[in-house]
Amino acid sequence: MRFDGASVLVTGGSRGIGRAIALRFAELGAARVGIGYLRNDKAAETVAEELREAGAEPLLVRGNVSSERVVAEAAALGPFDAVIHNAATGVIRPALETEDKHWDWTLSANARALLALARGLAPDMKAGSSFIGISSLGSVRVLDNYVLVGVSKAALEAVVRYLAVELAPRGIRANAVSAGVVETGALDHFPNREQMIADGLARTPAGRLVEPRDVADAVCFLCSPEAEMVRGQTLIVDGGFSLPA
Repeated sequence: MRFDGASVLVTGGSRGIGRAIALRFAELGAARVGIGYLRNDKAAETVAEELREAGAEPLLVRGNVSSERVVAEAAALGPFDAVIHNAATGVIRPALETEDKHWDWTLSANARALLALARGLAPDMKAGSSFIGISSLGSVRVLDNYVLVGVSKAALEAVVRYLAVELAPRGIRANAVSAGVVETGALDHFPNREQMIADGLARTPAGRLVEPRDVADAVCFLCSPEAEMVRGQTLIVDGGFSLPA
């Protein structure tokens, strides 16, 4: 599995899972790796240097990925062979403590942004290219305080299915990767972080938590020619966490 000479865009690529995805593509030969990030310039520059060391040219795109400006800037850097929408945000609260503005922010960044990226970037992408959305088990399971993010991830997976069908005549694929509990900075926003990690370790048949590299490998597979006939699917990478009753 190689991506020699490829151009890749990873939103939310400056930290955690996004960083792992970006670096994995560079390791596999990608020539240009775009990093979308919201505001942490230091983290983005650190990943950019890591990409250079891996032999790839970093392309930094700063701002809210759901904005027209950021999509236009990303499109100007294309065409891309793979676009991975990993950027995610959201308000972590019980359902009755949420507000409409929380809904709008979360759904826009986590789900609508993928559709916006497809509208802006797909017209210039060639056959064999891929869109990937990074989802989570909260799209199909009820997790504490996760109503807004869970709904947004369910919407993201629905967008993936529609893109898979509508982009198929162009030869462009769309899929999603749904990760189990991954110990990254994103967990810091959960009030029950330590319990989530403990439960993840205890429940996962594989005996360990999912690591960012596990998700990156799954993403790269779905973007490879070997996954040509995988369309509109959500690949669960959770070490078996979701299997026990």
